Amino acid sequence: MTVTDIATRTYNHNFRLDSIIRSLLDTDFYKLLMLQMIRKVHPDVRVTFSLINRSKDVRLADIIDEGELRAQLDHARALRFTKKELIWLAGNSFYGETQMFGADFIAWLADFQLPDYELRKVDGQYELDFAGPWTHTTMWEIPALAIVNELRSRAAMRAKGRFALDVLYARAKAKLWQKVERLRALPDVVVSDFGTRRRHGFLWQRWCVEALKEGLDGHFIGTSNVLLAMDADLEAIGTNAHELPMVEAALADSDEDLAKAPYRVLEQWRQEYRGNLLIALPDTFGTKAFLARAPDWLAGWTGFRPDSAPPIEGGEQIIAWWKAHGVDPRGKLLIFSDGMDIDSIEDTYRHFHGRVRTSFGWGTNLTNDFRGCDPDGAPGLDAISLVCKVTRVNGKPAVKLSDNSAKATGESAEMKRYERVFGVEGRARHAVRV
Repeated sequence: MTVTDIATRTYNHNFRLDSIIRSLLDTDFYKLLMLQMIRKVHPDVRVTFSLINRSKDVRLADIIDEGELRAQLDHARALRFTKKELIWLAGNSFYGETQMFGADFIAWLADFQLPDYELRKVDGQYELDFAGPWTHTTMWEIPALAIVNELRSRAAMRAKGRFALDVLYARAKAKLWQKVERLRALPDVVVSDFGTRRRHGFLWQRWCVEALKEGLDGHFIGTSNVLLAMDADLEAIGTNAHELPMVEAALADSDEDLAKAPYRVLEQWRQEYRGNLLIALPDTFGTKAFLARAPDWLAGWTGFRPDSAPPIEGGEQIIAWWKAHGVDPRGKLLIFSDGMDIDSIEDTYRHFHGRVRTSFGWGTNLTNDFRGCDPDGAPGLDAISLVCKVTRVNGKPAVKLSDNSAKATGESAEMKRYERVFGVEGRARHAVRV
């Protein structure tokens, strides 16, 4: 890929040249993997995704112009998968598996279009909802977050001159490269880019991916962004996300069925991918509750992605569970991806080195760390905690409890029911890392 002068492009950007979402492949790989299974298992389920700004002091509706937001959302709705993209998806090898995506799924993608949206301003925030078939609304999560985050970045930079932008990006580049140099000191470290959803912008994410590809060589194993993976000849990285157990749980008819939902999803996943991609996400309703009821067959899976507990604490819980099931953790994999940055990557790597295989999904602090880089000292470029979560399933409220109660979502009465079923032990409130 050609390296872009981002400062000049930012200073001169226009909508025709720099639409925020350039392709339907500009999404996380796990969205496509999950979509293929969703279409087979739950083709008729209707799901609402909603934008949630956890950084409530940042009034997005006062910063981002509604007309610009609608224009970017409408542009994303006008996109279709191209023949080149579908050929690449159909013919490429992912995780060593040829034809990860079936011919019927690829043919269905050819006509795919993002569904309509509902947008309102309420008390300085945008209420943005995507309601419809789960097979379609699921694909709004990543582009919606990328659009809102980049529009905020553009608003913060709009009044800056050419040289101020030059300084801004020069500082951000130097800051990232210092992190790369520290990672080089960790001989077996494995890192991938997980930064699409809260990136500063598409061009900046592309620069970051190119920098890691050169700077970390074989220790950088790929990107979750499918478009960048295709363009940069990298591995597309991803497995599954919280939405699967959240929707399966909301479909449960009884408390007993609710308690089994997280494991039913994993069995569906195992069948869909024929024993590949066996990484479990345990924290949707609390890791302690998940491990307490986890079936023995899960000990044979490749590993876990602890996502909302402090990384060392979450990893130790899983190692203890493996040992209790007679499994040597040294042959297993832990993927850490919640708010990771250079300090937490170093600490977590050193803590677990030699005890278990580790991999790090580096997200917001890779693709949107501009703290201290603005020559004007303004805070408008600091990353915020913005998510797009399942809120309703066939009209019923959806719930995420999380190991970190600050990340919990759902209606109060339904959350209390989930807490009764899954318990509250092991859950705590921590500052949300971005």
